[in-house]
This record gives sequence, structure tokens and C-alpha cells, in this order.
Amino acid sequence: MKTNYLLVDYENVQPKSLVSLNGHAFKVIVFVGARQTKVPVEFARALQSLGGNAEYVQISGSGSNALDLHIAFTIGELSKIEPGAYFHIISKDSGFDPLIKHLRSKGILANRSSSFADVPLLKVINAKSVEERVDAVVKNLASRRVGRPRKVKTLKNTINALFLKSLKQEELLGLTQALVRQGYISIKGEDVTYHLPNVP
Repeated sequence: MKTNYLLVDYENVQPKSLVSLNGHAFKVIVFVGARQTKVPVEFARALQSLGGNAEYVQISGSGSNALDLHIAFTIGELSKIEPGAYFHIISKDSGFDPLIKHLRSKGILANRSSSFADVPLLKVINAKSVEERVDAVVKNLASRRVGRPRKVKTLKNTINALFLKSLKQEELLGLTQALVRQGYISIKGEDVTYHLPNVP
């Protein structure tokens, strides 16, 4: 399974807690500015609870883009060590977007979100209701131009992988049935046919 890194631009975004990460395997790197000397106790405790999956990086210099360059450098280093990793930059700074476009052109998985709550993967794995889960599955399947599962068993495995293999068999069955009921797929024997909306 690929490693998911959350790289937090703490000069730009100061999360109050990490509740949305509970029970999920993420590596969190918090980049702190040279003049940022205090972190709220609640946030510090939440990071400590992640053990070796969390760390601070306090940059030594200052400047308008000093912290951003540290994040870019770290992604470059980590992408060489773990080529299949996914890098989620947590920042409201749209200046990261050209970097993300460049990384994607090189086959490096990267995304920017303005908060933990906006991270696409966290939205998926924290979806609790059937409606939220169906929506997440439909968006994932619709975004695939090729490689959609053609058999029921493969579809269930794909759905479970999307939710980091956290679903029980009855939940997978319920989701598959909901996809049929809502007209997103049809099943004949073990074969799956798709009727998904177009995505941009």
C-alpha cells in the first residue's frame, strides 16, 4: 500500500486537532517557520499520539517562500525513496499549484488541500453514511478512463482498497447493491456494466 504523506504548511494553516486522522496510517510532517516558537498543546499531543509517523521540521531561515521551498525539497527527497507515495500538501497558498502540476507531470502523486477535512482520501475514508460512501465510489470509478473492474469480486476489492481495506463483507455487499439500485452499475452473473456520470 502506498504511503500517504501530509505536509503541513503551519505558517499558513494551523489545524486545531487531528481527529480526522484517527485510525488511519498517514505520515505527518509539520513545517514550522523560523519565528514560530509555540504550538498549541492539543495539536502537539495529537502529533505525539502518531508516534514515529509524525515529525516537525522547523526551517532555519526566513523569507516569503522559505517554508514552501522546504516542502518542495522534502517532496523531492521522499519521492526518490518512495516513488509510489502520495503527497498531500496542507496549505491555503495557491502558489503550490504549479509545483503540484509539475510533480504530476513527472508521475508523482500530489495534491493541495486547504485543511485536513478537504483531503480527498480523508473525505473518502471518513465517509460514514451509505450515501457518502456511494458518492465517493462513483467519483473514483467515474474518474477512471480505463481499468474499471469488470467482475463483481474485483469491484468489491477495488471499493475496499479505496477505503483502505477497512470495510466488512456486509458493507461491501451493501455498497454494491446501492450502486445497482441507484443505476450506477448493472450486474449480470459476475459481469459488471457501468452507467456513470461524466467527470471533467
